[in-house]
Amino acid sequence: MTLTAPNQVGGPPRQVTKKMKSRKVLGLDRGLWLLIIPAMIPIIFFSVVPLARGVYLGFTDAEAGRNTVTSFNGLDNYRELLSNRLFLESFRIGLIWTIAVTVLQFFLSMGLALLLNNNLRGQTLSRILVLVPWAMPPVVVGLMWRLVYHPTAGILNEGLERAQITDANINWLTDFSLALPAVIAVGVWRGMPQTTITLLAGLQGVQSDLKEAAAVDGASHWQTFRHITIPSMMPIIVAITSLDLIWNFNSFGLVFVLTEGGPGGRTRLPLLFAYEQAFKFGNFGFAAALGNVMVLVMVVILFFYLRRTLRGDAEI
Repeated sequence: MTLTAPNQVGGPPRQVTKKMKSRKVLGLDRGLWLLIIPAMIPIIFFSVVPLARGVYLGFTDAEAGRNTVTSFNGLDNYRELLSNRLFLESFRIGLIWTIAVTVLQFFLSMGLALLLNNNLRGQTLSRILVLVPWAMPPVVVGLMWRLVYHPTAGILNEGLERAQITDANINWLTDFSLALPAVIAVGVWRGMPQTTITLLAGLQGVQSDLKEAAAVDGASHWQTFRHITIPSMMPIIVAITSLDLIWNFNSFGLVFVLTEGGPGGRTRLPLLFAYEQAFKFGNFGFAAALGNVMVLVMVVILFFYLRRTLRGDAEI
């Protein structure tokens, strides 16, 4: 069977045969698949396969060691998780950490983005300096802030002493009531750059005509920001806060370097608890089950967050 199809403008129709139609695989031309497959291979081997392996291990009693026998144990790991006090406590701390860091990052980054969006002196240099914490590896950030928080040689205690606020050597990272707030402050400082730059890009994308029209109508700066700037930036706000939620919930390196989960588990995030179970105690199956639960919880949180936010955006 032969079909006709229009050719270039002014030219005769070309013939479309079954052979030409058969060149498509799953709706895409074979040439496109030759470009897609090389990019998919590392994703499959380094993301999909480990994820599938982790899901499988979560339903087994896998343990560390040579010649160990791994057997399927169903939902035993998940039942143990729900009754494990340390896991529930780490999950509670993880939620506090995630929400606090994400919320503080957003509001502080929005304020900084509004400041950088103005025509100030040294604007270019300021935008470069904002990226410095983001360019530093989490391990370096953790070591640097351990020195800042040092009880006797840290610049924070020295500054408080010179300001005559306190003369005590506060041990920020080992105090049961101060460790988590201190770590949250570092997490906010570390994560602000990417949020600030993203929000700054959103601010620059807001149409100036809308702001000028609002000013002509007598709208205040707050009213313009609330009814024009925020709605215009909503897709960017949803995207960056969603990414911040994922990144913060999966935090490990920064907190590990700062406190290793101490003191007394006050900063033990879920990933730290999973690390201990897997590499200190060798309970790979239990740790994999914990990872599966974290993925499921993160998906549920993002689903309801995006659903509510996008619904509110549609109403606006």
